Amino acid sequence: MEKLIGVGRVLKPPHGSVGLTVLRLKVNVNGVVQGVGFRPFVYRIAIGNGLKGYVRNMGDAGVEIVVEGKEQSIKNFLNQLQDKKPPLALVHEIVTTKLKGRANYCKFSISKSSNETKHSGSVIPPDIGICNDCLTELRDSRDPRYQYFFITCTNCGPRFTIIEKLPYDRENTTMRNFQLNGFCLKEYADPLNRRFNAQTIACPKCGPKAYLSTRTGHQIRTEDPVREAGILISEGYILAVKGYGGFHIAASALKNESLIRLRKVKHRSQKPFALMARSLETTKAFAHVNKVEADLLFSHMRPIVLLDKNDDYYLSDLVSPGLHDVGVMLPYSGLHYMLFDRVEDPAFVMTSANPPNEPIIKDNDEALKTLGSVVDYFLFHDRQIANRCDDSVIRVHNEAQVLLRRSRGYVPAPVMLDHDSKKCVVALGGELNNTSCVLLGNKAFLSQHIGDIENVETRDFLEMATMHLIHLTNGKVDAVACDLHPKFTTTKLATRLSQQNGWQLFQVQHHHAHVNGLMVEHGLKEILGVCCDGYGYGEAGEAWGGEVLYCAQGSLSKRIAHLENQPLPGGDLATHYPLRIAAGILNKCIDIDDWLLQNNTHFPHGKEEIEVLQRQLKTGKGVIDTTSCGRVLDAAAAVLGICYERTYEGEPAIKLESVATEGKDALILEPIIRGNVLDTTRLLVEIFEAKKRFSKPDLAYSVHAYLAKGLAILATQKAAENGVKKIGFCGGVATNRILRSIMCETVRAMDMEFVVNEAVPAGDGGLSFGQAVSIGFS
Repeated sequence: MEKLIGVGRVLKPPHGSVGLTVLRLKVNVNGVVQGVGFRPFVYRIAIGNGLKGYVRNMGDAGVEIVVEGKEQSIKNFLNQLQDKKPPLALVHEIVTTKLKGRANYCKFSISKSSNETKHSGSVIPPDIGICNDCLTELRDSRDPRYQYFFITCTNCGPRFTIIEKLPYDRENTTMRNFQLNGFCLKEYADPLNRRFNAQTIACPKCGPKAYLSTRTGHQIRTEDPVREAGILISEGYILAVKGYGGFHIAASALKNESLIRLRKVKHRSQKPFALMARSLETTKAFAHVNKVEADLLFSHMRPIVLLDKNDDYYLSDLVSPGLHDVGVMLPYSGLHYMLFDRVEDPAFVMTSANPPNEPIIKDNDEALKTLGSVVDYFLFHDRQIANRCDDSVIRVHNEAQVLLRRSRGYVPAPVMLDHDSKKCVVALGGELNNTSCVLLGNKAFLSQHIGDIENVETRDFLEMATMHLIHLTNGKVDAVACDLHPKFTTTKLATRLSQQNGWQLFQVQHHHAHVNGLMVEHGLKEILGVCCDGYGYGEAGEAWGGEVLYCAQGSLSKRIAHLENQPLPGGDLATHYPLRIAAGILNKCIDIDDWLLQNNTHFPHGKEEIEVLQRQLKTGKGVIDTTSCGRVLDAAAAVLGICYERTYEGEPAIKLESVATEGKDALILEPIIRGNVLDTTRLLVEIFEAKKRFSKPDLAYSVHAYLAKGLAILATQKAAENGVKKIGFCGGVATNRILRSIMCETVRAMDMEFVVNEAVPAGDGGLSFGQAVSIGFS
């Protein structure tokens, strides 16, 4: 047996085969090789090389091939297996085994799939945005699939969201309810057709049907429900639109009335809505789009990309209130393209349809029950969704991709690592922006975006998605990892799963997980990591969030520096009303009583609440300390009058960054470092006292400049003391473009290397990855 890991090397036949005129070989291919046209590809190159045998899908998501033929022909076949594979296939491993005996086959064929599960680590591909060939056919009046909303082929369409079990055959997907007619059967059986063995193959006569209904579920008679839905959206109605991985709520991006109503029913007063633009050209009319961003928008992942608004931005300000950017995706299915066919709108609001703090809705009955009071109409289709999956979100920093949410288009494809894990670990992440992760060998499989684990519905979604991921990867789990916080729902779930399955239970401190994840992602032996976010349960139960950690492969990481501890009057209440944080910091140095009274309208209970706050600051009762970088940014946003209430995660800091994009470093403050601590009190006092002398954008930028330079200097000092040359930046704050850019410049000026997350989210969406590798590589 010979084993090859990776792609790009020539695989030699097994020893002992030299000189044979006829060779018999079994080839097992692992990776993303089901659902990407791999079997039809194998069939074609086998026939082209005059080989006999078979290819079949396996129950472990791999592919098994048996070939018989001349030695040189098999050599050519093996080379082509890697060099000419389908564009969406990922070959992680090829194992060849010489077979004894005489030739058994008279031809080469695609055999019936097997439920056998010999290998681990293969997986079906993510959902794939519509390809150009299908898009051309959608618009061709001579084509049988003309105007068919669910047009797909081997190279595009849903995969992860329709799979229920392996192997990836139609009967194991939610497409099994649609019996192929003669036309589709003919294409399905034709090796020269790109729909050869395409499990999502369908046409208007035999495939899923779309239909329009009222909010009460009464079906509306129309010959063209999809385009009629587009007209309704354009006219100002709110629609629930069923897609690949769940429902979106769609609305006009031009009409304030529609968005005011949508914000009211969605209880989202400020949180930005994503847009689906009809084309790249219309996107450029309201936003800046560079080449990297354009490539992402057109990629087969089709994520939401955060784009800077341009000077000609003309969509409603209610799409992304108070922000300099807007999230945009392009249509990724035939249905989406057809929505725009009979309207002039450049874009529609297209936001995930879910009740507050609950998973995205995926079932028709559930949508009617939950959204009937929210939307005016429903655009349904009758294909079931097996796995709900939210849209992915990306922003670009200096041409580098920054994953904010890794979900549709990416999941369940693995993150490839340099080394094999010592054990198979499943990790459950934290409480916010949650994902889970299965670490198996040199592959880390992250789940789709789960969300905030604040209720039983989201907890159940996390458990279901995690168990499904374990099943898809054929993982034999040894251990389960979770956060250090004893009261997290994920900690309780990990404890139960450990007891039920006999898995070892490990708890990993929040920031150690982030930095370890960054180190392993880049294959480093050690790193000095700066981890900044809103909150993480510290080693002794403290509230951390601005940490400098030393991490080395195979050993426990240690905290060696941090931001100054700052008071949170009222505890968690202060995270919702950042004037409380600002008061706690400023109160150390200056009299703020008059300032608080001037801002009494920004407290829910006005002057009465201010009196309580003042007593808390004097007595210290009801006050906890935190090193959180996110809280310092929140406080600065409140001092500058940019944001007084957090209505969604990270809002004050996000709006502070938006204002800062128009500014410069007016104060040029020298960072104050005392031992292992970066002072942040002096920063806020300077900002407070400079409000009348400088503009908000300049002061907002000065906040970023001080923190970024201060953390970079502190980190490089500690790196030099520990003999480390690589500085990492991670945590939710690491997605801030200004902080990241200044920190990078400062670190590189010190002749050190600067690294950030690239394959996983820097925030809590990547926490499960960090937990898993902390255990698997320890």
